[in-house]
Amino acid sequence: MKKILITTLALLAATAASAAETGTALKNDSLMAEPYSDARPVGSLTRGDKLDILEKKGAWLKIKTAKNSGWVRLLSVKRGTLGKSNDAAGVLGLATGRSGTGQVVSTTGVRGLSEEDLKAAKFSEDEIRKLEGNGISGAEAQQFAAAGSLKPRKLDYLPAPATQGGVQ
Repeated sequence: MKKILITTLALLAATAASAAETGTALKNDSLMAEPYSDARPVGSLTRGDKLDILEKKGAWLKIKTAKNSGWVRLLSVKRGTLGKSNDAAGVLGLATGRSGTGQVVSTTGVRGLSEEDLKAAKFSEDEIRKLEGNGISGAEAQQFAAAGSLKPRKLDYLPAPATQGGVQ
């Protein structure tokens, strides 16, 4: 039984690895070591490069090309392959969110919360306490600022908006 389970798990892992989603680079971009814009560059991506999408994290995709692998911004990649249609129209459609025949506007969930996550969300007093526990006192903030040689700056309040006929 144990042998069958191990064999089944190995087959599933191999299938998942071979079923990586493919894509095409929409533009030249840098490949990063981690999914952050200030991460160390580990290579480059050239427009039209074929790639395998290995993982998604926020607004970043971990990809593998014929030359190298790393993290790239989600909007630098078209999932699937580029067709023979007008590539400029495709990029424009992606940039405006109006791709496809229905001209439906879509958005990319870059914060890591899906619609299902938001619908299933429930109030948690324990989590609120944890969140509130992340605050610091004024004295701690001043100590931090002094350690970083930060200087205080006074910012004036914005002026009240002008009213038109008593309506703001």
